[in-house]
Amino acid sequence: MKTIKPQIWMLSIAIALSGCSSVPEEESTFSESKVSDPFESFNRSMWTLNYEYLDPYFVRPVSLAYVNYVPSPIRTGISNFLGNLDEPASMVNNLIMGNGSKALDHFNRFWINSTIGIVGLIDIASEAGITDHNEKTFSDAVGHYGVANGPYVMVPAYGPWSVRETADLVDNMYVPLSLLNFWAGLGKWALEGMETRAALVNQEALLDNSPDPYVVARDVYIQRQDYHAEIETDAYNAEEEALLDEYLEEF
Repeated sequence: MKTIKPQIWMLSIAIALSGCSSVPEEESTFSESKVSDPFESFNRSMWTLNYEYLDPYFVRPVSLAYVNYVPSPIRTGISNFLGNLDEPASMVNNLIMGNGSKALDHFNRFWINSTIGIVGLIDIASEAGITDHNEKTFSDAVGHYGVANGPYVMVPAYGPWSVRETADLVDNMYVPLSLLNFWAGLGKWALEGMETRAALVNQEALLDNSPDPYVVARDVYIQRQDYHAEIETDAYNAEEEALLDEYLEEF
């Protein structure tokens, strides 16, 4: 099965923070014509559920407990291992997008870390100077060629999602993701999600102080989708791109 990316609702907060900390709100969001949100009433209700209840009473404390009590070397090994599972899919999707050099980097990262790095537990490839270009999914690839995001949906307990992301099911076809069963995929999603959430603790106030956190999170989430699909937009200036790229390297 596809190993779900850690795009629980808190990931929308992560992207929102990078936007609202650098530019005024009117410059950090898309125009209404570029964001399809036909279910806004429902989405706002789910945002409230995720942001005001699930996070403070479950996701945040569990994530902090994981980070605070699991030794750092163990967490690093787990993170390296899970990230290594995405390398073949990223290789194929970069090839589809015409990024030959990036595809080669993902190929080399996978075989080096899977062998010398002990099935990915040690990131030998990064030590050797082979760049990690971040995960690319099949929805990024089709988006690169003009397939729109489609309606935006805030999924309860999971977070932001767009219809185009259904295409990510294609990544099931690539080993080793295709070898994971439901529980393995769920574990990957949970562990990566906890690392992501814990990293945001010091920046929570930025979103809390936003006039409309839902709108900021929604618009920048769609912006991130286009960023990963390597789509240029009028609202995406060079300053934002550099900041967003640096911030998203944490994921």
